[in-house]
Amino acid sequence: MSETVAVIKQDTSGREVWRYTGEVLQRAARGVLLQAYFDREDRLFHGIWLCKGDRFVEAYFTHRWYNIFEIHHREGDALKGWYCNITRPAQLLNGQVEYVDLALDLLVYPDGSSLLLDEDEFTALNLDEGERRRARQAVSALRRWFTAHQPFHLQEQFGRLLR
Repeated sequence: MSETVAVIKQDTSGREVWRYTGEVLQRAARGVLLQAYFDREDRLFHGIWLCKGDRFVEAYFTHRWYNIFEIHHREGDALKGWYCNITRPAQLLNGQVEYVDLALDLLVYPDGSSLLLDEDEFTALNLDEGERRRARQAVSALRRWFTAHQPFHLQEQFGRLLR
């Protein structure tokens, strides 16, 4: 029987803003790899159609300031891209994964090009300089990682990202 966990996204005040369930694919001391399905209506998002039923492979880390969602089409499982949330390190608790979203996001297309999103929301957050620096470093680290590891497959790279 597969293990399921609740994924809880929080804002910087610790308020829950979104919750859903994911199936654990792989678990380690410093992270977890999940599979979840998009449960919102179809929408065009910066050139990528996100469709109800799309499969998301999601990696959360207790030592990194981001998580990575690899997006696959609901029909045929074709890769659509990666959505990376800049966050405080995740907390892996009994039966749930919690993360604090820092608004900044990196969308990476299958060709390796990327788009930084929500910089205005990030700027408006009440964060100290250390957190702002770590968030910017996380964006740089993700860009380097995706450049160095093309083609990128999250399930194959998960072990390396745990280091």
